[in-house]
Amino acid sequence: MASIQSEANRNHYATIAANAGKLTSPQAIIDHNDTHWTALTGEPGGVDYIEVDAGGVPAMWTVPKGADEGRVLLYAHGGGFIGGSIYTHRKLVGHLAKAVGCRALLYDYPLYDYPLAHRAKYPAQLDAAMKVWNWLADRGFDAGHIVLAGDSCGAILTYGVLQRLRAQGRPLPVAALIISGWFDMALTAASYETNRDKDPAFAKAAVDWLVTNFIGDRDRLDPEVSALYADLTGFPPVFLQAGADETLVDESRMFAERARLAGVETRLDVFDGMLHSFQMMAGRAPEADDAIGRLAAWVRPRLGLPDASKAAGDRAA
Repeated sequence: MASIQSEANRNHYATIAANAGKLTSPQAIIDHNDTHWTALTGEPGGVDYIEVDAGGVPAMWTVPKGADEGRVLLYAHGGGFIGGSIYTHRKLVGHLAKAVGCRALLYDYPLYDYPLAHRAKYPAQLDAAMKVWNWLADRGFDAGHIVLAGDSCGAILTYGVLQRLRAQGRPLPVAALIISGWFDMALTAASYETNRDKDPAFAKAAVDWLVTNFIGDRDRLDPEVSALYADLTGFPPVFLQAGADETLVDESRMFAERARLAGVETRLDVFDGMLHSFQMMAGRAPEADDAIGRLAAWVRPRLGLPDASKAAGDRAA
């Protein structure tokens, strides 16, 4: 049974749905998210935030106290390419980086200083993501010490970056972490129907509008925007999480099956009673904290980091 605390996420999406006709401009949507979405997450504490220009892209280092300086989570935030920012997701990424024990780089694929989807469509967002990757590489960060992570539309950028790196013959990161991934611009998932009465925000028609806003009349099966149709062969291990009640849940299930068939080490955890990106309630809801803990425990050995109990013992010693 879902916790009382987790209802905050459901209420958040219900409010968005109720205000959909009132948020009549892209800026109104941005402002609403910056005010209300951010409030879902508790402060992780013991984390510093440093804003940087990452190759012309606004970004933010998320640095837990005592974190490993050589390992990086490169995080693409959600928001359907019309909202979300390094500020809405700062605390979520802080919780994740703190649990893993390394720093994270959270970047804005279009926000404020450069194009949101309503200002410039794909591939502007993926181009920005590649600039951030190149910025890290230019500073000597080893791909084998980097994990790509993201929620919702951040999955598009995660797998877009992987495809471009592979096409360029460059080293790939060691793993991927995906929260409520958006993998299929063709919207073929059965859960758009089976969960339509459970998910107050992501009706199929609403997500279809987001697709058009993002890619216009481009091919919805293009692997760079729909990773479900990509060749996943040779890609790094992936840990996927999704809420059982969200309309996008079957996209994660379909992607997990495609990844396994391609020989990719794949884990998918689906959380009963949860909605899209419920991990945003980290620090407030037990389901979110559990999910963050699972991601951290899975990825630490892939980054060559000790498990959390050993790391705590070493710090105490």
